[in-house]
Amino acid sequence: MERVRMERSGMERVGMERPGMERVRMERVGMERSGMERPGMERVGMERSGMERVGMERVGMERVGMSARARPRVSRPVTSRPHDVSGARSPGGGGGGCGAAMALPLLPGFSRRRNIGGEKFHRSQHCGYSNNVPVLFEDKRGIGGELLPGQTLKPTNSVFPEATGSDAPAWIAFDKQALNFDAYFEEEVTEKNQELYRIRHCKIYFYLEDDTIQVTEPVVKNSGINQGTIVRRHQIPLPPPHEDQFYTIHHFNINTEVTFYGRKYKIIDCDLYTKNFLRKIGIRVNPPASRPDDPYTTERQKRHLASTNPLHPYERFDTLKQFLEFDGQVLGFSCVWHDPESRLSGPRELVLRYYLADDTIDIREILPVNSGRDTVPYFLKRDKLPKSAPAPLYHPGTITNHTLLNVLGRSERNKGWYLRDILQTGAVRREFYKDNDLKIGAVINVWGRQILICDCDEFTKEHYRRKYGIVDFTPVQYKTPPPPEPERTLPPYNGFGSEEDSLSSCRGLVIKPAHKDYRKFLVKDRYGMDSNILRYGAKLIMDSPIDKDRKFIISYFLRDDSILVFEYAERNSGIPGGKFLERGCIKKPGQELFKSEPSEYYKARDLFVGARVCFHGHNFLLVDADEYTFNYMEKNANEFPMSDISVVLNKLKNMTASRAKEIRKTFATTDPEHTNVIGYDTFRNWIVSVAGGAFSEHEIMTLGHHYGMRDDSQTDLHLLLSVAQEKLKKNTFENFEQLTTVFMYNDREKCGLLPYETCRTICKSFKLPLTDDLLETLLTRFEDNQKQVDYRKFVHVLNWRENQVCAFKEVKEPPKREDIWNQLPRSPPVTGIKYPCLLDDLFGKEE
Repeated sequence: MERVRMERSGMERVGMERPGMERVRMERVGMERSGMERPGMERVGMERSGMERVGMERVGMERVGMSARARPRVSRPVTSRPHDVSGARSPGGGGGGCGAAMALPLLPGFSRRRNIGGEKFHRSQHCGYSNNVPVLFEDKRGIGGELLPGQTLKPTNSVFPEATGSDAPAWIAFDKQALNFDAYFEEEVTEKNQELYRIRHCKIYFYLEDDTIQVTEPVVKNSGINQGTIVRRHQIPLPPPHEDQFYTIHHFNINTEVTFYGRKYKIIDCDLYTKNFLRKIGIRVNPPASRPDDPYTTERQKRHLASTNPLHPYERFDTLKQFLEFDGQVLGFSCVWHDPESRLSGPRELVLRYYLADDTIDIREILPVNSGRDTVPYFLKRDKLPKSAPAPLYHPGTITNHTLLNVLGRSERNKGWYLRDILQTGAVRREFYKDNDLKIGAVINVWGRQILICDCDEFTKEHYRRKYGIVDFTPVQYKTPPPPEPERTLPPYNGFGSEEDSLSSCRGLVIKPAHKDYRKFLVKDRYGMDSNILRYGAKLIMDSPIDKDRKFIISYFLRDDSILVFEYAERNSGIPGGKFLERGCIKKPGQELFKSEPSEYYKARDLFVGARVCFHGHNFLLVDADEYTFNYMEKNANEFPMSDISVVLNKLKNMTASRAKEIRKTFATTDPEHTNVIGYDTFRNWIVSVAGGAFSEHEIMTLGHHYGMRDDSQTDLHLLLSVAQEKLKKNTFENFEQLTTVFMYNDREKCGLLPYETCRTICKSFKLPLTDDLLETLLTRFEDNQKQVDYRKFVHVLNWRENQVCAFKEVKEPPKREDIWNQLPRSPPVTGIKYPCLLDDLFGKEE
């Protein structure tokens, strides 16, 4: 057999020949096609979707081209498909080829994948649910989302191009955005001869988020037409023959017509937002059109104006301005009414309120307890109060705003012609109480009851002061002042229970526990490192050689003013030590036991270094206090005058004002080397000699803490840095560069130094996880004589990333069991006193 030749290059022609037989010709769709059939077999023909049909034999069967004797040739009528393009014969030969654009048949080995590089090969599901109803969808796409033969895309809901950047959905990008068009439509009227048509004005709203449209008509009073929403919000299809599409924003413009369900709407104008939006999307906005008037409505308005036009203009009673200006403003007065029918009781107290918005008055009565009268909501209901009430009743129509005159009698149509009387002849005028009639001391007539105005509130006083210039608002005393309450005499304490419990049983029939100050308890309770406990070292005041050397620790709890006393355990003394006095509030000595007045207890201000206290017959002398106690008393100097440096300094200044030169010479003699520092003991002895016992030990220590030089050798800088870096590391604080930047920003002179308070404020703003004491101590270590802190070194040593300090471990012997409570409070040692600063504060700087 001969070889079957196929030319694929350029898709010119597919030719299959056999010598001595006819050529099998296959042309493009739209021309004649050759059919070859075999008796008992199917026609060799396969179609490819959207492409030309080519008649070929299947692979594996006989070769293409058979003799006319073996396989009779049957001619087929020429058919054409509407979507095919009529092709011409190939110019390549005598009709043996097909068109150049003809595709290969869908046979194994002769076809290639059209969706090379595709990633979607899913098959569309034609069965689904719509509103929970099973339906069959016939407009689904083919495999991989490709269009089927003859399938067209339906328009999407929005015609706007996809925006660049964030791909937000339309219901978010255009949420609550609508275009507003002014339109009208004509409606024929066939049931009335007064009008042939109506012009109905309406609003067309186009919602951008989903291309829905709503048509509403403004409601006109007494129109007799169902107005409001004409077309509810939904997508509206275009008129035929495009009913498969919907209206989009490009169908709307000024001076255009749109048809909704057979009714034509003429768009005449739109708002400014709509015009700007249309211009932004490239629509040229037409100029606005004129709005036609409804002829029937215009005619009715003319008739109404003609029938209501008076011969003389009416007076205008404008109360809206008064309402808008004084709405919510009420004048309040205290009044009394001497009821003649009730002579046994006193005057009846009333509250009168005058409403500035409409000049109305209402009155309420204040009923005392157990008055025997029924409680009513109002003594006088809110209304305008006439001055001449009670007055005789008037006939209906007597009181009117205008007086009319019948000038022409009755006319032919049984109508009278009236004219307004500008002179108000025969008009009844009634006078009502105004705000200028209500004054303190005035008597007003409330329907026959004479009521005296006694006082008013602050708003009322300000109103009369601003409007009428009244400044005298002396109240009227209408009742005698109540007698003073008798002094309650409490029975003396009987010795059972505490004084507070015994006193609460005398204040009522139902015994209640004594009231505790919970606010003080919450404020002064332990919080973090702040214990709110003042600890003092004390000793007994006795002549016994055994007892006078005993040492005690007195703890004062600020949250409930209780006192606890422990004794220091001294070895080989024969006294075990431990708790000496149970915690509780302690009375001051010298008070009578069984008395009516409450007893006085020891308070925090009664305890200071040098004070003598007596606890249940034991006399103690406070000799020292810990550092927390001194710091707390100095921070709360208003409660502890002994720790107020200004008070102590003024006291010392008054004693030494006349001895300035002598004192300066004394200090100069004491400091021969001119170090400007003297010892604390020397300073204390000088204060005692000058004051002559008028200064307590605590006041001397206050001066020493303020002007002294503390021995900080016990507080090692290495230990402080290790503790600070450990806290910063646990709290993952690493903003050291930002901290340095802020320091440098505040350093205007760029000298590397900042004041102590500025550095502390910056550290607090960064929320450094350091306690106040630790932060203040570290800042003090890096400050110079002028109290300027070197912030670069300060930040450098705190940076645990670059300058890590090894943890400091101090090896200490474990305390013995009996020495756990034996730590006596010690004040921070002061090695010397800077006396030049003290002398400058006492006598001023020496010239």
